[in-house]
Amino acid sequence: MSATAPQAAEPAAPASLAVALLVAGTFFMENLDATVITPALPHMAASFGVAPVDLNVGVSAYMLTLGVFIPISGWIADRYGSRRVFTAAILLFTLASLLCAVAQSLPQFVAARILQGAGGAMMVPVGRLVVLRVTPRHDLVRAIAALTWPALVAPVLGPPLGGLITDHADWRWIFYLNLPLGLLACAAALRLFPDERADARPPFDWPGFVLTGAALFGLLWAAEELSRPQVDWAQAGAFGLAGAALLALSLRHLRRAAAPMIGLASLRVPTFAVAIWGGSLFRMGVSAAPFLLPLMFQLGFGYTAAQAGAMLMAVFAGNLLMKPLTTPILRRWGFKPVLLGNGLLNAAALAACALFTREASPALMCAVLFVGGMTRSMQFTTFNTIAFADVDRAQMNAANTLFSTAFQLAMGLGVALGAIALRLGERWADAAASPAAPFQFAFVVVGLVSLASLWDSLRLGRGVGEHLVKRAP
Repeated sequence: MSATAPQAAEPAAPASLAVALLVAGTFFMENLDATVITPALPHMAASFGVAPVDLNVGVSAYMLTLGVFIPISGWIADRYGSRRVFTAAILLFTLASLLCAVAQSLPQFVAARILQGAGGAMMVPVGRLVVLRVTPRHDLVRAIAALTWPALVAPVLGPPLGGLITDHADWRWIFYLNLPLGLLACAAALRLFPDERADARPPFDWPGFVLTGAALFGLLWAAEELSRPQVDWAQAGAFGLAGAALLALSLRHLRRAAAPMIGLASLRVPTFAVAIWGGSLFRMGVSAAPFLLPLMFQLGFGYTAAQAGAMLMAVFAGNLLMKPLTTPILRRWGFKPVLLGNGLLNAAALAACALFTREASPALMCAVLFVGGMTRSMQFTTFNTIAFADVDRAQMNAANTLFSTAFQLAMGLGVALGAIALRLGERWADAAASPAAPFQFAFVVVGLVSLASLWDSLRLGRGVGEHLVKRAP
């Protein structure tokens, strides 16, 4: 893919790192808003005069909008320019945050959340695309590590932060806080971002958009339904089956279309395919854990919400500690050994949560969660970096759009995985003997799914990704 603006062959590392940190900050806002409102739902319901369960539609609308509109982000960036689209996405997200804060009714709030989701759907893939384009290959691991932490940290920090704001201020401050951050991000994007766009502008793929968007809507709606305390199994099954059928039709269309909305050619690149297939299984396991752990601590062990949140801080600490160690570890051992060895540790850490009991030492449980946070951070960065290790520049936009779509779907389905495993545990585990038994069963299932993610990595060559961790001359 060519661009209208000339570019240096190798951008300066400080400039590319500044872009990565800016994008990471916007990612954090987007990921945080997916989870931060959960503790505030009762207060918001009282403000709107509705039942707390009715507010679930506000959470669902945000996630569903992300899934539906992410696939068109690549086409929009090519047509209107990456800097313009990214800045407009931040402005839309910020404006929608203001509308959420001042909403006086549930319909107003849901409409604002849909706007927020549309802004987030453009921020995530377009921001990552620019980072991939401006970052030298030898500095890609550090840049991807910066982009990885929001997806790991936000689900852990979101609920405690939302509870803290709700307890000590008004729930509307959850959204007011986005306003100064969004304006600063806009100013930084106008200064730092290149304004690339494609010379060739293919027509918009309406059949691809409708089929892919409807498929993702169905699958993510089923995932949302499965994550609720009272599951409507008929509705979840209907949306899940419809989503799967539409996904098959959309893949058929994308393979045959002359100018598909999402190009699938990158799946022929082995490293990219591993990051999509095996990486999706890994991401499902990672996103299931933040769903299961608070429930296990509160319902299984009788912890308060504050105590459960404090336990999850161990995961956050593990994530942070691993960041500066990521590049040296990959440089020392290489991508394939790290994916296999660290992947085994990650699966073991997830399965080890099945050994947690009410009588277990909190310090020991925190140690397991800490190790789990380290291994998840390492695996996330490794998968996300190797995905683009061998993708040609001409395919980068299509590959990034496909990666972002698969990422969003995997994270949504991970919550569904945790919910289904928990339901199976309630049926087959001895909950009468121990309230924690269904959760212990669920963590075994999640650990096995994470272990299955290593199958693809076995097919990689020994020296794969070496060019990404060589020191710059």
